[in-house]
This record gives sequence, C-alpha cells and structure tokens, in this order.
Amino acid sequence: MPDLTALADEHLAAARTAPHGRSAHLVMHDGVLRQTVIALTAGTSLDEHNAPPAASLQVLRGRVSLTAADRAEELRTGTLRMIPKERHGLTALEDAVVLLTAVND
Repeated sequence: MPDLTALADEHLAAARTAPHGRSAHLVMHDGVLRQTVIALTAGTSLDEHNAPPAASLQVLRGRVSLTAADRAEELRTGTLRMIPKERHGLTALEDAVVLLTAVND
C-alpha cells in the first residue's frame, strides 16, 4: 500500500530539481482507474488539456489554481474537487502536491 506522505515528500523534492518544476508518479492503475501523485513547484503549470470521462483532484500539500473556461478556483491542502468536464489546466500557487484520480475509457 503506497504511503502518500512519503510519495509527496519524494516527488516534491524531485520537482524542485527538475527542469520543468514537476514530478509525477502513477500510484495505482486498475483497468480504467488511475491515481497519480503530481508535484509542482510554485508557478509551474500543467497546460490546458482535455478532461477524462470522470476525475477528481485532492490537494495533499500547498495551493493550486484549477482553471477551466474563463474561471479559476483556488484549492488548498485538504480540498477534494471534481475535475470539470471541459478543458482545464492547473497552476501551483506555491509548491504543491496533488492526487489525481481519473477514469479513462
């Protein structure tokens, strides 16, 4: 069973030394279900991309901005949020680690 605290520590440290300021690790993969830990340094973004059929984002550390269409929502440590069904992006407002849970076709 993965230790999310240890994974958050490990990948945040890796993101801080990575050229693009991010690090990710696939935690679980079972058929269409995928869970990924993503660490981002402050100011780093995941560019706008298409949404999977179903997904949620849990902020394990820090603060991020989830953007979709013409709006942005700040999410803080402990927040669990459904991912919008439309194209969206994610920006770290401070060093952050999130758990992305997605169901793909």
